[in-house]
Amino acid sequence: MIRNRITRLFAVVFLVLMPWQVSAAETAAGSPPIDVRLVVDISGSMKETDPDNLRRPAVRLLAGLLPDGAGAGVWTFGQYVNMLVPHDSVDQAWRGTAVERSKQINSVALHTNLGLAIEKASNDWLSGGTLEHTHLILLSDGKVDIPNGEAASRVEEKRILQSMLPELKAKGLTVHTVGLSEFADVSFLRTLADETGGTFRLARSAEALNLAFADALNAAAPQSQLPIEGNQFSVDEGVEEFTALIFTGGPSSEQSQLRLAQPGGELFTVSEAPDSVRWLAEPGYDLITVTDPQAGNWEIDGDLGQGSRVTVVSNLRMVVSPIPSQFSTDEPLEIEVAFYEDNEPLKDPGFLDVMEVTLSLSSGSERKGSKVLSDGAPPEDGVYRESLKQLSKSGVYRVEVVADGGTFARKFSAETSFVVPGEEPPVAVVSEPLVPDLSQPLEPLALNGEQMADATIPDNDAAPEPEPELTTESEPAAEPAVQNEAVVVSEPLPEPVEPKTPVAEGQPIHEPGKGTLWGIPVWVLGAIAALIVIIVGFVIFAVRRKQEKDEPEETLPVLEETVPEPEPEEVPELVPEAEIEAEEQIPEVTETIDPEPKLYKDELEEFGLEDFDLSEFDDLPEDKTKKD
Repeated sequence: MIRNRITRLFAVVFLVLMPWQVSAAETAAGSPPIDVRLVVDISGSMKETDPDNLRRPAVRLLAGLLPDGAGAGVWTFGQYVNMLVPHDSVDQAWRGTAVERSKQINSVALHTNLGLAIEKASNDWLSGGTLEHTHLILLSDGKVDIPNGEAASRVEEKRILQSMLPELKAKGLTVHTVGLSEFADVSFLRTLADETGGTFRLARSAEALNLAFADALNAAAPQSQLPIEGNQFSVDEGVEEFTALIFTGGPSSEQSQLRLAQPGGELFTVSEAPDSVRWLAEPGYDLITVTDPQAGNWEIDGDLGQGSRVTVVSNLRMVVSPIPSQFSTDEPLEIEVAFYEDNEPLKDPGFLDVMEVTLSLSSGSERKGSKVLSDGAPPEDGVYRESLKQLSKSGVYRVEVVADGGTFARKFSAETSFVVPGEEPPVAVVSEPLVPDLSQPLEPLALNGEQMADATIPDNDAAPEPEPELTTESEPAAEPAVQNEAVVVSEPLPEPVEPKTPVAEGQPIHEPGKGTLWGIPVWVLGAIAALIVIIVGFVIFAVRRKQEKDEPEETLPVLEETVPEPEPEEVPELVPEAEIEAEEQIPEVTETIDPEPKLYKDELEEFGLEDFDLSEFDDLPEDKTKKD
């Protein structure tokens, strides 16, 4: 028993340490290409959750962001599974196929056969019998739903979690899941991600799919970025290519009118781009790839939505150890940062001395803490290290590492969750990137040890302070009087008159005055008003019909005047037998005329209030304004 426990403990330690060791070794020797497989739900329920088929531009976004040489394929599924874009090495031909075939994505399937979709897309035959570097990105808006009813679906779900998933995990597959809308099976999709070391994101709407897919791909295949300051970013001589993903910050139904200015001020647009520029303008985002860019400051003319980024291909790289999907006090977040040139680690003090390496952690749009990792002499092995083990609150946090050497700058970003034992892990919720946040950088504020607040990164061994944001374990305790141990904190400046209240963690951000009245969404008020009008109309209609039914004799004279009296001379005089026969063939008109015509009575009864089924209105929400 003890021997087994020791073996398991060794395995756990090995798995924890292995990602960084493998990353460093593979970076030095040339890591194998990443393999990304996208699986997209096309069940009929998508007609409601994605009525505008925004999955199409989201797939095209991933095709544009995937690096050359990566393996990739796209599958769609409902009851059956279809390989929409064959699995192959990513190049311009593959991207063109993905763009063209994305038009076939629809919402016509009858079921949601998640198990079959995962099996087909995770076939290790496509990657030479291994799934070690394979990441599967799965999008669905529902839960497992196969033919033969609810019981069969729950049995299939159990098979996926208890049989299929452990086998795929053992082969090295990592699953990243994206749930679309609140109808998605959050528990099931998050389990798929957690058990394989992947990430889960809940997209509030189809408009958020672009950002959700971009973040999922960044988790699967992190790429070096250039820091954006305001609307500018600096390109150094070592950059072979950069790709700017700019979320427009407006409705996804509208295309932006962005312009890109190269050093020297020359502007170009999507319709006037040179041959070295590939510009994909889609509803919700612009994807601009520039080959052999001119060194210097580039500027984006237009609004930058949340999540905008610039990735680069360069022989000079900043490499950050893999960020786990979650961490806790018992399992701290270990961060290591190193620099490589042509797969060789850079340890030269002359290079590292001019490099400022900053680690920051943020939650939401207002809470942000940062710490400079490059204070003091550079590390002998060229690796900067930091350990984070304690936050004041559980939640989803964005980790950013920025290195700035004057003419050289790189950025790394990822998301992780801080988990408190005994609490439900937080859910990463992705909203439509409408709020520009990159053009308004947070103002830095230096605080000493006595002034620690939510946005600080204090030292690990320092005395406990109220609501510390981050606790590190690699730095010794700092005395309040020592100025060089002060922590740099970034937080928004308060308004002069009405300070902004920090947004509660885990809650959506609402812009006041847009789409609301008295704090109630306008569409809700409109629905209530329409309901009142319908009810009043029914009541008036019923009262009038009731009155007409109670006094039908007023209309009888009009009906009697329209029926001509039979003329006796039309009946020929015949022998009694013929007269009888004529009477049988021509019935008297008086037999067909009712003092109260049956047709009119039926009409009154047909439109009586008692024949309307008003049960569908029984469950309507009660008008809150009446209570008030």
